This record gives sequence, structure tokens and C-alpha cells, in this order.
Amino acid sequence: MIRKEIIQPINDLIKKQAEQFKDKIAYADENECVSYNDLEIETRNLSFYLSSKNLNSEEAVSIILPNSVNWIISCFAIIRLGCLVVPMSYDSALSEIDYKLNDSNTKIVITTNEIKHKIKSKLDLNPNIQIITVDDEIENLNFSKIRKINHKSILLKDDIDKPCYILYTSGTTGQPKGVLLTTRGMLWVIASCWMPIAGLNENSKVLSPLPLFHSYALNLCVLGVLASGASEFLLPKFSPIEIFTKAKQEEFNFLPGVPTMFHYLLSTGKKDNLTLSNIKRCVSAGAIMPAELNYNFENYFNIELLDGYGITETSTMVTMNWSGKQRNMGSCGLPLPGMSVRIIDSNGLDVKPSEEGELICRGPNVMIGYFKKQNETNKILKNGWYYTGDLAKQDQSGFITITGRLKEIIIRGGQNISPTEIEEVILKFPKVLDCAVVGLKHDQLGEVPAAFIILKEGEDFNEEEIKKFCENELSNYKIPDIIQKTNLIPRTGSGKTMRFKLINDYEQKKI
Repeated sequence: MIRKEIIQPINDLIKKQAEQFKDKIAYADENECVSYNDLEIETRNLSFYLSSKNLNSEEAVSIILPNSVNWIISCFAIIRLGCLVVPMSYDSALSEIDYKLNDSNTKIVITTNEIKHKIKSKLDLNPNIQIITVDDEIENLNFSKIRKINHKSILLKDDIDKPCYILYTSGTTGQPKGVLLTTRGMLWVIASCWMPIAGLNENSKVLSPLPLFHSYALNLCVLGVLASGASEFLLPKFSPIEIFTKAKQEEFNFLPGVPTMFHYLLSTGKKDNLTLSNIKRCVSAGAIMPAELNYNFENYFNIELLDGYGITETSTMVTMNWSGKQRNMGSCGLPLPGMSVRIIDSNGLDVKPSEEGELICRGPNVMIGYFKKQNETNKILKNGWYYTGDLAKQDQSGFITITGRLKEIIIRGGQNISPTEIEEVILKFPKVLDCAVVGLKHDQLGEVPAAFIILKEGEDFNEEEIKKFCENELSNYKIPDIIQKTNLIPRTGSGKTMRFKLINDYEQKKI
């Protein structure tokens, strides 16, 4: 069941795959591709170049690049040297970059000239931080050439049980925290989930729109592709039309995404009468997959869409739905093999089936802790159990459904309201394309629910019409007091709604 043979040092795994797959394309982007054989050579070469920059084992290197082969090469080179990878979004605000560079004690940044110029001109950067750019035109600094300068030295085995990644939390509730993960934990998720359950293998041709800096993509689209021997094309960013075009032009058979992406793919497909041609398997994580979206996507495209539940602190996945008719749509599936999962009440006791409680879990994929934040770590790691802060319930067959977050629950006059429940109802309204629900402060009730919606093209906004629709499916106290039209719902790279931003924007406009 668990593909234990892939759980080994990255140096060994890259060499093994290069010997087996040789000239087979491993990763490709709009500009270039790299074979498994060249992946071994070029990541080794870059490792030695980084070591020549006085980068020592266990020091941190930040990657601020768009999705690309350069991103992949950089990541594996850092790991092979035994250093810490710190992935950042290429679209990060300068304040975010400043915070993460300082918090992670980054020694080297791999980025573009564009970002380098912004950092140098607008940040008071630590003078000891070195910046390497992939588009440097200077002969001895040209990244493409550095990747191809051969070295005869031998790399030591990287320790798969030491911290190897600092992945920053999504920041849905405030300042991001650096999550320390190991290669063993990351590969264990691939060995127990992506390969045996989702079916990722050497025949997989992956078309990925996921941002590589996020834990889901790093696990599946970077490490997972290497471990399984698959081939992958990296899209620079998500575009429904680009996915339909690529799927028609080439024989891709595996498409990962987050629920929002599948929502827009379905909407575009229906509107323009498009299909996903050769795609045989879609997988979703990063946010809750509404049952109706799952049904509608599968019915329209005739493609199985497997969803699961995971978080950065668990190296991505905790549960996953298996292929077949026994799936319980609307649930996020069953615990991964080897993963212990409990749903507990406020006293720490296990709840009964179908009762709601906090989901806690334990397994080899759980993080070491938050970087330099022991107090924060102690709050959520207790006796080996990770307290997720997510509310869930489990049916008699073991299928788990995520019902909300402890910190996101709206408490209206003592009544608990899940934003997710309201969102699922509003998304059924035929005029609504997208929706997010938050809790706004109220003098008498404490909080009241408010919905921010994006309408489908050509539709008119009518607040009372949507409220009337909600009356048929929600108790009165759950019907949003406020419904506003918006052009943008802020989300993280994993698709999680940044509710605090909606609240802040609303309160600022009100003032």
C-alpha cells in the first residue's frame, strides 16, 4: 500500500530516477524542459555553485520565482546541499518578502532581476544576504550556464529527518508562521497518498497550474513528480482557457487544482462548450470541495475528481477520497494509511459518529514545529498530536467532512454559524459565480454573517433575491445580514479564503 521505496534521500532519489528514466522529460515550462538525466546533473552543479557562495549546510535559501524549470532546479539543488528551502510567491508584497527573509535567516535569494531591483531599492536588506538572478546577463553569473558547468565532487547524503523546508502558513488569520518540514514527511505523503490513492505514476503526464511555493504543489508537483517518475508541464499561473488549450494540444492525463480552479473550469467549459480531452484524473486539495461542485464537474467532463484535506503543518495531506463509487462526495475522504485521526470535543474526548468536533492528527508527516516560535508550536503540538483548529465530523463508515474552522466560526447571539455552510447555499444560486462569507462585528449580537459575491457575466445584483433564496435552505439566524457584490475574493495560493482581508476592506470603506 505505502510506497516505502521512494522514501530516501533526495540525492539518492534523483540519481536513481536519472538511471532509470534517462532522457525522459521530467519538467517543462513555456521556455524549456529538463530530462531526468539533466535534472541530476544540473541540480548537482547548482549545489556546488551555492556552496562556493559560502552557503553552509542547514542555512536557508529563498526562492522567489514564477513557476518554471528554474524553480525546480533551484529547489532540488538546495535540498541536495542539505540546506533549507524557503519558497515564496513571486507576487509577494515587499513587506511579506522582508518579513520572511528576516524570519527565516535567509542567506541567499534566487529570483529575477525585476525582484532583485525592488528588493535592493525599497528594502533595508541585510548586507550578508546574496541575491542570484536567473536572468543575469553577466557571463559568469548566467544561471543557465551555471546549471551546465560540471563538477566532479561527490555530494553527501542529505538527512531526510532534518528540517529541509520552511513553508510559511497561508496567513488567513494574520502574520505567517514558518512551518518546519522534513523530506521524510513530504515523501511519506507521496508514498501513502498521491501514488497509491490518486494514481500518480511514471505514465502520468501532469498539467499543473498550482503555485509551486505552496505546500500542496511542492509536495505533489515537485517532489511527487520526481518520486513517481512522471512528466509535468508547469503553467505560469492558472488560466481556464490555457488549460483547455493545453489539454487539447497534448496528451496530459493528470490535473491537480484547488476547488476555485475547478469551479472556473466548469463555468468556462459550460459557457464555451469545451472539454478536457485526455485528462483522466483530477485531484483537489487546499480548501473544502463543495459536494455540488464535485458532482457537476464529474457529470459535465466525465472525469473523476478526487478531493482531500490537508494543511501545510502536515506536509499537505491528512485525508483523501479513493477512486470508485464508494466515495462520499462532500466529505474529504478517509485518513491516509498510517495516519491517526481523532475528532474531539472541548474536553479532549472523542465525539460520537456524526457529531462535530476539532480534528487532530498524528503521523510521520506532521511538522517539526514553527521556526523560532516554540510557544506557538506548543499550542498546537501536544503529545505528538497536531491540533488543526478545523471542525469536522465523521460518519459510520469513517468518511470525514470538514465543517469549518474554530477561529472562523461566526457567533451570532450565542449561535455558532459556519461560513462554509452559507457559502455552499449561495453558490447554488444560478446568478452567483463565487462567494465568501465572513463575520462582521455587531453591537447587540456580537457578530453577524455577511456575504461577498461575484456574479456571473451579465447578471444583475439583487440582495433581497439572494436572501429569499437562502430562506429555503438556511435557518433564519444563518441568513446573511449583509450581501455585497464584489469583483475580487482574496484567496491564498492554496485557494483558502482570506476572510480577514474582506473584513478589513469592508470596515475601512464603512469608515
